[in-house]
Amino acid sequence: MDQIAFTAPEIDYSYLLPQIILLATSVFVLLADVFSKRNFPRMLATFSFLGTIAATVAVVSNFYPVDNKMNMIFMDGFSSFLMLIICLILLVTILISVTYQRLFTNINSGEYYCLLLLSGLGMMFMVAAGHLILMFVALELMSISIYVLTGFHRDNANSIEAALKYFLLGAFASAILLMGFAFIFGATGTLDITAISEYLVKHPQAVGSGWLLAGIVLTISGLGFKVSMVPFHMWTPDVYEGAPTVVTGFMATGVKAAAFAALVRILMVPFDQILVDWTPILWGAAFLTMTAGNILALVQEDIKRMLAYSSIAHGGYLLIGFVAGSGMAQAGILYYLLAYAFMNLGAFGVLALLAKKDRECTTLSDVSGMGLEYPGLGLAMAVFMFSLAGIPPTAGFMGKLYIFTAAVKSGFVWLVVLGAINSMISIYYYFRVLMVMYFQTASRPGEQPVPVIASSVNLALAVSTLAILYMGIFPSFFWELAQNSIFALT
Repeated sequence: MDQIAFTAPEIDYSYLLPQIILLATSVFVLLADVFSKRNFPRMLATFSFLGTIAATVAVVSNFYPVDNKMNMIFMDGFSSFLMLIICLILLVTILISVTYQRLFTNINSGEYYCLLLLSGLGMMFMVAAGHLILMFVALELMSISIYVLTGFHRDNANSIEAALKYFLLGAFASAILLMGFAFIFGATGTLDITAISEYLVKHPQAVGSGWLLAGIVLTISGLGFKVSMVPFHMWTPDVYEGAPTVVTGFMATGVKAAAFAALVRILMVPFDQILVDWTPILWGAAFLTMTAGNILALVQEDIKRMLAYSSIAHGGYLLIGFVAGSGMAQAGILYYLLAYAFMNLGAFGVLALLAKKDRECTTLSDVSGMGLEYPGLGLAMAVFMFSLAGIPPTAGFMGKLYIFTAAVKSGFVWLVVLGAINSMISIYYYFRVLMVMYFQTASRPGEQPVPVIASSVNLALAVSTLAILYMGIFPSFFWELAQNSIFALT
């Protein structure tokens, strides 16, 4: 019998260096925790931080690789920009975790940092995936890690409930997404994103296929769960409230960035020829998502729940970019994701610092008087709230401006008007936090001291604040970077 020769694929591992570094760091951190005779939480955080720094350097060094596609991986400016965002999210999360872990003893473990890095690894593969199977596997790696991190407060019933709810609903969403991929495969005969695009060019009759449209709808639904798109948003407030605050910030930014990147890859690369089929779906989803998020946020007394509904609303603003569908809109999505990462992580970082021993402090009464008693934290929180509300001269304002401008140029004026109205509605609940911080006295003076803040947390909040202001005042560098990063998609 003739033997079948196996030919190993040619792989340039330099392009996969960021993912390799994160994987190696996660394994090293876990083993260091297992074999160390004493508990060194700062050491684990330091190892995780240094590994992420190395991955960030690897991303920047190969920001514009020559090859656009390598087997199942896209290595282009788009994936590099998103991987850079993910690395920055990881860095800020690790820095904030240093102080948070002093208050919650179950955070003092290698599993926490290992899962954080593994979820970042899944996000990196997800934004670079050139094949739908790889995208699904990467999404599951990210999701399973986040499920466990959500329930990391093992003695807290709300945390366990949030993890279980997120897991069950996430499993249904994954099944819907996989069914969508199956329909796309049935209509095109391939799961490779580039091959799907080429097939639709060669077989224009397939564009009108009902199976293909069904696959697109199911795919949007599956990924819509991850970005909290209406009507798949109901899990968001409960999960955000129950998860550890640092995990909530990581989840609200990293998962959203990875899921929106996947939507861009799928909808704006192979299916740009059938915009007429899925644009009305996203038009309605964008309007309902930003409206529901903003209206429900108005009545929240818990700031984490308010930020959860705010996250839903911001997902609606980002969906306006998908409706526009132009190159400018794609660049606007990238810019907005970077700005959103800094302002949301910063807001959750401030809330994480207010925690007491083994107890979160996230209600409006918990921040009363904080602006005057702790001017530094108050100023940082004010910048984050201004940016989330879209007030100039912050990054949040510029992000909305770019997306709204792209939508107007594409002819979706009424959707932009509705987006502007929603932005004005959001000002109320963001400024409500500032009013409580600066114009109300603490309900129990002296009983809610802010813990001693580690220098790493000061660094994280300072970098986030300065990044928001710099991106708002001098946006040209980041805007040009975002524009250059989407050339591979056009």
